[in-house]
Amino acid sequence: MRVAHIVLPETTEPTLAVVLGQEAVIVPELFDAAPRTVEELIAGGAELRARVETAAAGAAVRHPLDSVSYASALLTPPVILAVGLNYAAHSSELGLKTDAAPTVFVLWPNSLAGHEATTTWPRALSESVDYEAELGVIIGRPAKDVTPEEALDYVWGYTVVNDITARDIQFSEAQWSRCKSFDGFTPTGPFVVTADEIPDPQDLHIWTVLDGHTLQDASTGQMVRTVASLISHLSKSVTLLPGTLISTGSPGGAGYSREPQVFLRDRSTVTVGIDGIGELTTHCRILD
Repeated sequence: MRVAHIVLPETTEPTLAVVLGQEAVIVPELFDAAPRTVEELIAGGAELRARVETAAAGAAVRHPLDSVSYASALLTPPVILAVGLNYAAHSSELGLKTDAAPTVFVLWPNSLAGHEATTTWPRALSESVDYEAELGVIIGRPAKDVTPEEALDYVWGYTVVNDITARDIQFSEAQWSRCKSFDGFTPTGPFVVTADEIPDPQDLHIWTVLDGHTLQDASTGQMVRTVASLISHLSKSVTLLPGTLISTGSPGGAGYSREPQVFLRDRSTVTVGIDGIGELTTHCRILD
């Protein structure tokens, strides 16, 4: 199943929708007490999900996707965990060493943004803002001390993340949360694809196009640590709650490492995508 938080033309608040081809079915309209967000759908468990999926398939009222806009794939995740240096090529191009254990940091919720949103930041704060295409993993039930072999059973779904980063701030501070958590620096979506639609999260084409130029082109199979091993590692120290979003790292091709360097400019458009999940576009404005 494919779901999204959409905003209809006549409204301002996002609502949960099931995406069927190029159309969306509004979930709260399907039956009484239907979930209004992805988080509520996850919390309802397998029985609620099956009811939503069946009702959506038979729904008569559908909205063309080209008539709606999108909010973030998740609206209120309990935490956003990001993993750095999880592709050898990216670690090398940043001049950083891939450690024996994953590099983990937290992204702040104000950074979440939706597909086709405009992200702004002051020029005085950073002119070295970079893109990072990443696979987002959404936890479906509490995960504590899980093994790599069972870890994927705890995944509810997958989405696309652009881990936008102010590189100058990243390399001037000891921690990475602030440089990646400006307002709008974590676009997600537009869709969440349930785990049954992705048989192998390590066999996905991941890419970035900036202003018409392909700058990242890789496979999730190039991760240093697999999705399963990351979930297992994280669950050793904390209980991963339902709705947790894990951003699993970016492949090589970042703008910081290029000669000349390529950064997001005023009026840039950047699209990151993962085959089988979706394409996530962000528009950029730099404020003087």
